[in-house]
Amino acid sequence: MDFLKKSAFLLLLASVAICSATAAESFIIVDAQTGFILGSKQRDEKLPVASLTKIATAVVVLDWAKLKNADLSSTVEISQAAINAGGANPVGLQAGDTMSIRDLLYCALLASDNVAATSLAEYVGSRLPNSSGLDSAGNFVSHMNALARSLGMTKTLFLSPSGFDGAEAKTYPYSTAEDMARLTRYAYDVPGFPFYVAQASRQVHLVRSGAEMPFEIQNTNELLGRDGIDGVKTGRTRRAGDCLILSADRSPESRREGATVFVTPRRIIVVILRSPDRFGEGLSLIGQGWGLYDAWAANGRKTPKSQSL
Repeated sequence: MDFLKKSAFLLLLASVAICSATAAESFIIVDAQTGFILGSKQRDEKLPVASLTKIATAVVVLDWAKLKNADLSSTVEISQAAINAGGANPVGLQAGDTMSIRDLLYCALLASDNVAATSLAEYVGSRLPNSSGLDSAGNFVSHMNALARSLGMTKTLFLSPSGFDGAEAKTYPYSTAEDMARLTRYAYDVPGFPFYVAQASRQVHLVRSGAEMPFEIQNTNELLGRDGIDGVKTGRTRRAGDCLILSADRSPESRREGATVFVTPRRIIVVILRSPDRFGEGLSLIGQGWGLYDAWAANGRKTPKSQSL
């Protein structure tokens, strides 16, 4: 067996072994640059993804801000409707509080605050095209779904900016590990997004009754800084179980051919849905993912369409 065929065979064996050893209901490991699928398990199964949804929320906000040259220091007033939308409010936002768009993004992405995500949707949704005459949050969600369609996320339905899927709902949001990997690949090309999700903590400021109140928030991603992990997002609801998306990088690989130097960025993305141990399995899949990456790279980084996002 020649070297390339042996590398491909070993890659297949390693992928099968990882799949059988992972208890999560669904997962995927992809090369961020090419979208090549290094390993997966039930990657196209429709499942609730809880607060992983907030990646799409942040991307729509940041894309809008870039398009309109909007100032992320602009302040947003928290509405009672945002408070009533349901889900976690770890920052303790109250109706009438004001906070900058930038700090609301930190609250949504780091602390996974549902009120922050809904407040962003109300503010930006009132400024986005709205041919259907929806309320501002509903209009924002329609743009989240339009983003999903544009990225080929054919098995995704967003119903809120937070991912909340309370028991009283009649229709439930869903996505797949594969679709969420597509979204994350896109998000890492959105200016600002990688910086937000890489922060272990952040001091944000809200204004309540005319008084400025600083608040220290912590990133819910416990794996930041380990094995090159620099993002991305956690999610948890009773219906979705424990979910996690991770991104990790290595120093770029360079090779010289004559006078030309070729530089290859190295980043992998892991999406885990319904895991009994999202952080333990996440760390394991990152380590095993790099092993799969090395075997794939040794095999010439072939990226057949059927095995790529």
